[in-house]
Amino acid sequence: MAKDPKALLQELNSGMRALGKIDAARTRGYASFSGLAKKSGALDLKTKEIICAAIGVTVRCDYCIVYHTYQALKAGATRQELTEAAFTACVMGGGPAVTYSSTLFLNSVNTFAPEFEK
Repeated sequence: MAKDPKALLQELNSGMRALGKIDAARTRGYASFSGLAKKSGALDLKTKEIICAAIGVTVRCDYCIVYHTYQALKAGATRQELTEAAFTACVMGGGPAVTYSSTLFLNSVNTFAPEFEK
């Protein structure tokens, strides 16, 4: 059965809010670090989110794939850029990366891209 990217994204966001209530300082610390790491420098936010989505494919993390695919599209990534990143991840991740690219990753791109007219 295919996984629902929108449901996974909602589950992740809800879980992060709950975690923040349990340990606000560490959750804010991680969010701060993440924001600093994604701040534009030699690489822009779009490129960094594409990299994060590809790493999500390689490590086979459903939530990373969904969240960073959404964020990459929001930052201006195209379907083609994301697809090429997924194939690049497959070079490093082998067969498991191919299965995640052809299922949840592709489903996430197809689910969220219309929201950004891509």
